[in-house]
Amino acid sequence: MNIKNHIPNAITSMNLVCGCLGIIAVLTRVDGLIVAGYCIAGAAIFDFFDGFAARLLGVHSEMGKQLDSLADMVTFGVLPGLILFVMIHRAENAMANFQWPYLYFVSLFIPVFSALRLAKFNIDPRQSEVFIGLPTPANSLLVGSLPFCGISNFHPFFLAGLSILMSFLLVAELPLFALKFKSFGWKKNEVRYSFIIGAAISIFILQIVALPFIILAYILLSWMLNLLKKG
Repeated sequence: MNIKNHIPNAITSMNLVCGCLGIIAVLTRVDGLIVAGYCIAGAAIFDFFDGFAARLLGVHSEMGKQLDSLADMVTFGVLPGLILFVMIHRAENAMANFQWPYLYFVSLFIPVFSALRLAKFNIDPRQSEVFIGLPTPANSLLVGSLPFCGISNFHPFFLAGLSILMSFLLVAELPLFALKFKSFGWKKNEVRYSFIIGAAISIFILQIVALPFIILAYILLSWMLNLLKKG
């Protein structure tokens, strides 16, 4: 048995473990939303390095591709949906005489559209160089950062609207540059390295609260790059 063939799948499995731990935390801990945010951040690191390891080791498999999507569905689909579900529910309870008692079910759009996004990615040949629609890890990182900003700072309608907006972006025909490295030199990876360095500096300064701004910058930068290509 060649151990190196299983290293990327082992890393992907750690992504799934992080997602499961995040779900358990939300359901069982008082600070579960905060713990879940850290779990999503950890899972995003594993999600980046499983593909990185596969390319570095020169091992690719159909099983690895499917395992990656299944892990992403749990960590970047179910978990962010659950986080928003709880946040909307708590925000509703904090408001006297709120007239929309079941608004939190809007959060279920996130796992549904995440599943559509992942299925679309697996069969769309256009997404080898770019992403079409917001990647599920990016969406999940944004949602996972919200509890760090304080639940009391968000109105239930804002959170419900965010659920709908992010669900739309997951499946929108919106080209976004991919953080996939076919080579590790600076040439042809200038945008990727620059974005990663900028994101790292932002997180160092603002910590996890920087994530919504990083995701917004990712979308805007992709939009600007598309305009430059068309021009």
